[in-house]
Order: sequence, then structure tokens, then C-alpha cells
Amino acid sequence: MAAYRSAAGFQRVLLAFKHVCLKQRCGVIICRYSTVYDPNEKTFDKILIANRGEIACRVIKTCKKMGIKTVAVHSDVDSSAVHVKMADEAVCVGPAPTSKSYLNMDAIMNAVKQTGAQAVHMHLLSKVMFIFLFQDAEEAVKIAGEIGYPVMIKASAGGGGKGMRISWNDEETREGFRFSSQEAASSFGDDRLLIEKFIDNPRHIEIQVLADKHGNALWLNERECSIQRRNQKVVEEAPSTFLDPDTRRAMGEQAVSLAKAVKYSSAGTVEFLVDSQKNFYFLEMNTRLQVEHPITECITGLDLVHQMIRIAKGYKLQQKQSDIPINGWAIESRVYAEDPYKSFGLPSIGRLSQYQEPLNLPNVRVDSGIQEGSDISIYYDPMISKLVTYGKTREEALKKMEEALDNYVIRGVTHNIPLLREIIVHPRFVSGDISTKFLPEVYPDGFKGHMLTAGERRELLATAAALYVAAQLRSQKFLGDLRVSIVPAESRQWELCVELDKGVHMLGVSRAGNNYTVEIDGEKVEVSGEWNLASALLPITINGKHRNLQCLLRTAAGEITLQYLGTSFKLRVLSKLAAYLSKHMPEKIPEDTSSILRSPMPGSVVAVSVKPGDNVAEGQEICVIEAMKMQNSMTAAKTAKVKSVHCKAGDTVGEGDLLVELE
Repeated sequence: MAAYRSAAGFQRVLLAFKHVCLKQRCGVIICRYSTVYDPNEKTFDKILIANRGEIACRVIKTCKKMGIKTVAVHSDVDSSAVHVKMADEAVCVGPAPTSKSYLNMDAIMNAVKQTGAQAVHMHLLSKVMFIFLFQDAEEAVKIAGEIGYPVMIKASAGGGGKGMRISWNDEETREGFRFSSQEAASSFGDDRLLIEKFIDNPRHIEIQVLADKHGNALWLNERECSIQRRNQKVVEEAPSTFLDPDTRRAMGEQAVSLAKAVKYSSAGTVEFLVDSQKNFYFLEMNTRLQVEHPITECITGLDLVHQMIRIAKGYKLQQKQSDIPINGWAIESRVYAEDPYKSFGLPSIGRLSQYQEPLNLPNVRVDSGIQEGSDISIYYDPMISKLVTYGKTREEALKKMEEALDNYVIRGVTHNIPLLREIIVHPRFVSGDISTKFLPEVYPDGFKGHMLTAGERRELLATAAALYVAAQLRSQKFLGDLRVSIVPAESRQWELCVELDKGVHMLGVSRAGNNYTVEIDGEKVEVSGEWNLASALLPITINGKHRNLQCLLRTAAGEITLQYLGTSFKLRVLSKLAAYLSKHMPEKIPEDTSSILRSPMPGSVVAVSVKPGDNVAEGQEICVIEAMKMQNSMTAAKTAKVKSVHCKAGDTVGEGDLLVELE
């Protein structure tokens, strides 16, 4: 990535399309805005928001506070989306693909004329940077050779990790050109690419700037964004544990110098890479409000959307640099509809059958654009929400994030909460020892979920046993009364067999009211709780320690899936007799995955590179699947001959669908 220490001397400036460039939805405000919304300060009567989801919802929230009417645009599949319901007016601008709707400039401009909107919020992204634009793969190889490997190939209009590839040699550059250009065209309607030097293993720290049209500019402190996967940020915090006051000031002043040099006005973000010696290198300037802007709002008290609207109207900044504080600590976790066990997160689709944000907790903010019943489709980014927690100290903010993740109920789609929770409790993250290589270094073999300690395993087994008994007792009641006269439940004891991770455990359970004593391998575990089996959350106390679990599945066959410490664990609880009889049941023979290729995610087939009878080598590309604008190359698991092909370019496939069979 570009190694430039100064904001001066930039030779290429890409200015954003912006009349007002706004972003993100506010949930519960955890850090009170110091902003005063002056009803006498005239800005705009109506703003059209040319985006969707939480981005649009965030803008609408502030517009309502300012007395500004809003117009939402939407694709045909988004007609019932939250941002459409929140806006004063709504206009359909085309079918589901973004290139035919949200990036359809003719349709957007027609909507502006139709509604009489005075300003437009768009998520078109421009950057200020040293760049080398190129037209084909061979030119990219030539430029990469001149710069020196490794290099980063990026979509010039990009963001969010889309259209981005790291290349270490000529062949990877050719492949990166192909995938990046296709993703860029699909995501942003612009397949132009740029190439820049890549610096391995740095920190990614960015400075929020705010500049008006009168030559005034401020830096609003930094955001630490080093926790990434596929070059997309996952967890961010403000401030950074790494920066000292002098480095913070130096980076802030450089960022402001850049904004002034290009006569920038609005909110923007100047991104840097920072090495272990606190040398910082200019990366790019994003001329928009970043996804992670809420954590800056938390520590400064500023409503950045409000500031951007004022600036767009021509008002001067209300603050001086000395007015910008660092109050407390804020952390943001990006909650995605993704499977974190596949490459740290491959997209998942589905309908949110149950959805409950942890807004009952203090100092928690959720920026989202969905609700229970919303669909997560293959057409758009799989973000569910931005979960933000705030505290007077970093430790307080981290503890609140643990609690919030445990209280976040998401059903119907696979999500990345297991990964998020593991990140924030990992000793390296807690100590601040992080870089952009954090995930591959901590999980070199991929993310496997929470690894249970012996004590945690006993807690989980005991909870499953107590839950099983509570369910059995409830099934014996009719309208609150026992169905038949039996031995009083207070004196009952149970002998159970609990299976977990192919291990079998014999447990003894006794009950007194809502309290259960579970004996496991000679040790006793005390479990108590309300045992409301209809609730999505299962707050319990285990040996005097409060835990918040979620019961994701419970069947008559004794199968129980519990979300514990963020990770879902599958257990089976059986009576002693049922466990004995189950030994005589035939086991299902696992599928030979080396001879078949199944889609790891829902999406569309972009290309198929083989046909029946072809010989393929291990690792050879067989087909390409696109989901949420990200393209993934599917390769052969072994050297073999292609037996049959079950897909073609343009097909829509679901997770687990058979693509190709090998002999």
C-alpha cells in the first residue's frame, strides 16, 4: 500500500460527487451528542438518499431531528425495507441488481426531479491517492513489476474490501485483475482498477476529518481498524491503544493538510498504515462518512451527519480543534450474515425469522437497516448491523461488547457473532497487540469457534442437562397443573447421558425449585435460572457466575443446540435407557467430499471452467461463484477426471448445491 509520509505534493485528486455525503443509521444513542439542532438554522427542505439499508436509515434519523423531509429510493425487492418505511417519500428506481437500481444514475436523477429534492446523499466513493490506473492484465503485470511485489489491486470506486486483491507474483496479478474488475463492475458499476505498493503486517489507523467551504478543517481523532478479513474491517475502536499524543497530533495535522490542499469540504477519512515504530504512511482518503463513524461520534459527542448537512449548505464549522475531545472508549463490531467458519466469513442468505437487538443494555448502540422478517439476499452487502458499545475505559467497553453479543438474537441466517466474540476476548486483542494480520496469525487453520476449557465444558454440559429436565417437567404439566400424580418433583433425580463433540458423559441431576445440581465426573455444578423455554435468551447462574446463553434448537429426540460464549454447540441429552438403545442404531456414512464440489454459499455462477471428461489437477479452478458482489474461485480437491457438471454460468445456486462431480 502506498508509502507516502506527507499530504503535500499529491498529483492526482479524485473529487467525490457530493452535495451532501451522509451515512449510517442511529439506534439508541449511547454517547449523548453535544450537537445543538438549531431549528432556525436553515439547511434543506428535502434530501433524497440514494442508498439502502442502515446507511439510509442513519441519514434519515438525523434529518428528522433537523426537520428535513427525506426521499428513499429502492429496488423492487426492497419495497418493504426499513429505510423505505422511515422516509417521508419513496421511489422505486429499478430491479434488484445495484447497477440497475441504486447505481442507475438516470433513475436517481429522475427521482430527484420527480420529488423536488434539494440535495442528494450518495454512496459513490472517490479517493485521493497516488495511483496507477491500467486497462488490462498484462499492463497490470508490467506496472506491478515496476512498483515491486507485493502489490494491491483495487477497484478505483471501491470500498468494503470488494474488488481488492493482494498479488505476490505475475500470475496472481493476472488473476487479481480478472476478479477485481468483475467485482468492481458488479458492486460499483465501474470496473476501473488501480494498483499500489502493499505493505505487509501494518496497523490500519485512520483519521476522521471535517472541513467546511471556508477553509476551516478539523481532525476528530483516530480509529483503529486493523482487525480485517479479506481487506474488510471487522472490529474497530476509537481511540487506538497504539498512538501517543504526539503521533496522533502529527497524523491529524497531516490529514487536515491534505483536506485543505484539495479544498475538500464535508466529512472524510484519511487512512494510514502505521508500522511498529509508529511511522505512518498515507494510504488513501475516502470522501464519505465511513461505516465505522459511530465510534468517533461516541468519543467526540458530534453528530457527523448533522455536520455534513450544515457544511453542504455552506455554514462554517461550529468547533475549533481545541473543542474536540476524547471522552471514553468506543468499540464497533460489524455483524454480518456470514459463516465465520468459512474463510472467516462467506455470505449467508435467508429471512430473519427472529431478531432482537440488545438495546435493553446501557451504553449499547445498534445501527441497522433491517428488522424481524427482513430478507438477506444475494444482491447486497450481508451486513446486519453495526454493534457499538461505549465505556469510560477500554476495559468497560470490551465487557459491554461481550454482554451485547451474548444478548443479540439472530435467527434464520448464519452470522459472525462467534468470531466477533472470540476476537474481543482474545489476549492479543485485549492487550492491543494487533495488526492487519491478526486473524490469519491467531487462526492459521481457520476459525474453529470457541475452544472450551475443562470448566467451561462442565458448565455447558450441566446447562444442557438442566434445560432437558426443565423441559421434561414442563411437558408433564397441563394448564399449570401436573397431568398425573407422581413422586413430587422436588425429590426427583435423573441419570442422563450427554453427548458433546463425540464425547459421552454420564450426569446425575437433582432439582430444588429452579435450582439444579449436576454431578459430572465427580464434580458438582450448580445451575439456576427462570427457565423460560419460550424466551430466545436463557439467562442463568452457574456456580454463582452469571451467563447468558441462547437455546437455538431443542427436539424431542434430545438434540439441543446452545449458543454459549458466542459459539453454537450441538449436544444430545438422553435418558440412561435411551442412550443404551441408541448404540444399536445404524450410523450415517459421511459423504466423500474429495470427489464432489458443492457450493459453500448461496450465490450465482459466474463461470464454469470444465466439462465432463476433462482432467483437472488439485487446486485447479473449476468454477467461480459470486455472492454479495464477492467472487470466489472453486477449486478441485484432488487430481481427477470430471465426471459430471451440474451448473452453468448464470445459474443461481444455494449453499450445499452440487456443482461438479469427479471420478
